[in-house]
Amino acid sequence: MGKVQGEGDYASAKKFDDDEAAFVKSGRVDQAARDAEPKSQVEADEMNKAEEVGRSRSRGEDTSSRKPSSSVGRKPRTAGK
Repeated sequence: MGKVQGEGDYASAKKFDDDEAAFVKSGRVDQAARDAEPKSQVEADEMNKAEEVGRSRSRGEDTSSRKPSSSVGRKPRTAGK
């Protein structure tokens, strides 16, 4: 199959999928999530506002790839609570 650019760039899509799977298997996801947490309430508010803007432009949620909803600004749940 020939190389298709743009929305059909198969080589880039496969590389992204492979890199994503490797990252998940690496065990670094939890640390990366902690590093991405807002550093202040102001930053959390900005992140929530940006998410609202993005959702307002959306045609709706893609239910084919159910991912957990955003937890920006929320404290992580602890086991047993």
